[in-house]
Amino acid sequence: MAHIPSALKSATTHPLVVSGITKSFGDHKVLNSVSLQVPKGHIYGLIGLNGVGKTTLIKIILSLLSPDAGQASLFDQDVSKIETRKSIAYLPEKFIPSVYLRGLEFLSLTLSYYGKKLNVEEARILAEDLDLDVAALSLPMTKYSKGMTQKLGLIATLLTEAPLLILDEPMSGLDPKARIKLKDALVRYVKKGNTIFFTSHVLSDIDEICKEIAVIHNGNIVFTGTPAGFKKTQREANLERAFLKVVSGETPKKTGATKKAKKAPKKRSAKRKR
Repeated sequence: MAHIPSALKSATTHPLVVSGITKSFGDHKVLNSVSLQVPKGHIYGLIGLNGVGKTTLIKIILSLLSPDAGQASLFDQDVSKIETRKSIAYLPEKFIPSVYLRGLEFLSLTLSYYGKKLNVEEARILAEDLDLDVAALSLPMTKYSKGMTQKLGLIATLLTEAPLLILDEPMSGLDPKARIKLKDALVRYVKKGNTIFFTSHVLSDIDEICKEIAVIHNGNIVFTGTPAGFKKTQREANLERAFLKVVSGETPKKTGATKKAKKAPKKRSAKRKR
């Protein structure tokens, strides 16, 4: 298992907590008092259109960017604390390893940051799990396609066994078969007591494996809860249509008991003729 600093060994119920994060670039407010809590042992999905602040939020969580207001914590410690680093593993959307390394060399280098030695057999098993030809692990990065590179990054991230994985568009560059295998690998990962926070545009994948989600739109968190709960609030059968309804500004039509009852017209009393 990955080494966890003693200060982080407390049985925290929420490895990642974001409270009132606000961030602007010039006059453009990207994040507006964003708050969310990621429960331990969950796969938690963050969904939103391009440019709404998902990657900005991740950079703040990683302490690569400072918020204008609010704070974020990892394992009950502020993200600025250096001790938090060995308890997380991060895979960016645009993952580009050094072209001077071979697959196994990259994995070995990554694990060295966590004080771990590469187990080649474990790497091969994960490669098979993610539908990457095991022979590719001996090839230089110059021989890798986009999909192969993404799989290598995922293998490295999973091998760290970090208690919290932060993945920005992990399905990017993967074909349908590889996506299915990755979903299976992520589910197995959290069954060991770990937690995963990730963004994705593939909403069907989020609907399938996430216990909880947050929906961000125009810099605001407009929903947090289960995928089923989100679909219910939008009165849609699938997550994609529920999301489309939110970003297009539509609101669910009132039906059934939510309709206001029309008042019956008052009966005029008949006047007696004298």
